[in-house]
Amino acid sequence: MKRPYAYLSAALAATLLLAPVANAQTIAITGATIYPVSGPKIENGTLVIRDGKIVAVGRDVSIPNGATRIDASGKIVTPGLIHAGTDLGLNLFESGGQTETHEGTKSGDINAAFNVGAGIDPQNVAIPPTRMEGVTTVLSAPSGGLIAGQAVLIDLSGDKLETMLVKSPAAMVVDLSEGGKPAGGGSRAGSVQRLRQILEDAREYAKRKSDYRKAQMQSLSATAADLEALAPVLSGALPVYAIANREQDIQNALRIAKEFKLKMVIWGGVEAWKVAADLAAAKVPVALQPLTDIPSFDGPGARLDNAALLQKAGVTVLNVQRGTGPNDRDVRFAAGNAVSYGMTWDGALASVTLSPARALGIADRYGSLEAGKVANVVIWSGDPFEYSTHPVKVFIRGVEIPQVSRQTELRDRYSTLPPTF
Repeated sequence: MKRPYAYLSAALAATLLLAPVANAQTIAITGATIYPVSGPKIENGTLVIRDGKIVAVGRDVSIPNGATRIDASGKIVTPGLIHAGTDLGLNLFESGGQTETHEGTKSGDINAAFNVGAGIDPQNVAIPPTRMEGVTTVLSAPSGGLIAGQAVLIDLSGDKLETMLVKSPAAMVVDLSEGGKPAGGGSRAGSVQRLRQILEDAREYAKRKSDYRKAQMQSLSATAADLEALAPVLSGALPVYAIANREQDIQNALRIAKEFKLKMVIWGGVEAWKVAADLAAAKVPVALQPLTDIPSFDGPGARLDNAALLQKAGVTVLNVQRGTGPNDRDVRFAAGNAVSYGMTWDGALASVTLSPARALGIADRYGSLEAGKVANVVIWSGDPFEYSTHPVKVFIRGVEIPQVSRQTELRDRYSTLPPTF
């Protein structure tokens, strides 16, 4: 039986290990059309990177002496894309349904203390092709149960978790969709009831930790570790990623968010267009797959203009391409399809850059091209939402990422076949 990484050459492995620790340098990208996202586009602009940070961006920017110049005339420059809903790094996509390779799911219904960070594999073969498509940061999230656990934000370069990590935990994942019903005895109402009880117990636990340790209070609905992990959720410091697709599920999520004063993001949102006004009033973003157009029991009201309708109502939209492994790299095409069904181009770009950065509390460092922010930058050959466009160069934390993956190695290896007899 071949090992999962048998096809990775020594050269590629070395490339992946060396990329994050390459010497920082001063880089000046010139002549490009720059989309900062936080402001209007800049024609014939210059962007300067130094020591992993953006130090200047604009039309009349002085280029430091000794800077490496990159002529990007006729090209487009954007922030690196942020995919706000994946399991990247947690599953070995080549193994198919082999549960032995799935690191994002923990048994049990309540896993608030479960953080997926330790399960991230920096050498996961799906990471290089994802960043080669301009995705530089992802939210890697757990799944399963009513409270799946804690998601983490990582940059897609580094040889270990510490060098990849952007924020941990970044969100608490809760499932109020069809997937969470078993935790409620097979009923959506039961799941909502159980979640409400756990949040109430977490609030009580925070007030009476001493009594809990002395066994001087009634039994609670979760372990001390899980109740402790919910403290930042109740304080509003940690957002809840609530998986909800049906109108009723989304409304239930909004009720819980209001009752417990939670910072919430709806993840899925197939029927979010039906409650767009309520989502806008509650200022709750929606992370949705804009290509979802096939009705299901978990979302019979699917429609391709969901993102456009939400945007028109004033809802913050985060476009995602939920899948396993290589599907995550297609997030820009998901956003592009949202544009084809009525979302504005600028709104679609924000949905995969600044909007997820704001929703996940990292907008002070990520999501736009501004001085002082982390230099996750992509130079595109054209419109990033067009299928024929490709990233010319990708920078993560100011270091250019090699455009090499297992796929490109296999392509090059077999581009010239030996003669057949």
